[in-house]
Amino acid sequence: MSDTVSPIKYFLSGGFGGVCTVIAGHPLDTIKVRLQTMPVPGPNELPLYTGTWDCAKKTITKEGIRGLYKGMGAPLSGVAPIFAISFFGYSIGKKLQQSVSDEKLTPLQLFYAGAFSGIFTTIIMAPGERIKCLLQIQHADTKPKYSGPLDCAKQLYQEGGIRSIYKGTYATLLRDIPASGMYFLTYEYLKEQFTPEDGKLSLLATITAGGFAGIANWLVGMPPDILKSRLQTAPEGTYKQGIREVFVKLMKNEGPMALYKGVVPVMLRAFPANAACFMGFEICMKFLNWIAPNL
Repeated sequence: MSDTVSPIKYFLSGGFGGVCTVIAGHPLDTIKVRLQTMPVPGPNELPLYTGTWDCAKKTITKEGIRGLYKGMGAPLSGVAPIFAISFFGYSIGKKLQQSVSDEKLTPLQLFYAGAFSGIFTTIIMAPGERIKCLLQIQHADTKPKYSGPLDCAKQLYQEGGIRSIYKGTYATLLRDIPASGMYFLTYEYLKEQFTPEDGKLSLLATITAGGFAGIANWLVGMPPDILKSRLQTAPEGTYKQGIREVFVKLMKNEGPMALYKGVVPVMLRAFPANAACFMGFEICMKFLNWIAPNL
């Protein structure tokens, strides 16, 4: 990614990368949310799912492959603008720190630029995440409360207005600011390490750098993501003090390890989904540079 690249190209390429991410990673995201939000078993009860594979198997058996793609409409319709805005915000974050257009940024400055992009995306991300999580936890053996993303948004609005749709915004910020910083910093750093002297980055290098960027993103973002999922899927009025109350109850009832519930599907998803994202980004960027070199 050149430091002098046009923010418009970042915007368009980021959007295309985002679509690639959702298609590659949504099934494991569904498993992650189901593991994160399953009820705590009683003294003599077995857990609803024993792990990632068990959750996948039970979901496919009861709901078919389509069950793993539940709620994909919300992130797919929102993800192109989210990733577009994320990459756009990242390019703005870089430009704000440059005194000349091609100035090379330090790793800390790259982290700041990535963190800045996390603020940009939350306004779209928060309601999309709330709708996605509510649809993902609907199981086949119960009558679904929501028929789809639009119905979910409509019911949330009727129940609590715009505040209900945006429930979990602070939790989303708490996750996305540091996680986005690590995301872009890791990609840029590894990309630089993998780039040969002729400056031509191979497809394998892009996939590797993008995949590890996704893992770095989730290592930082996983604990606040758990709190966000719990908050956004809880019945209205459950957590009156917000994310702080979610954290206190989780630590008291389940302990610190619960902050990494669902970590296996997250990490399994992180590599291919984000490798797909940056591969899509780089391909789209090359295409835009070819058709509109002066954009």
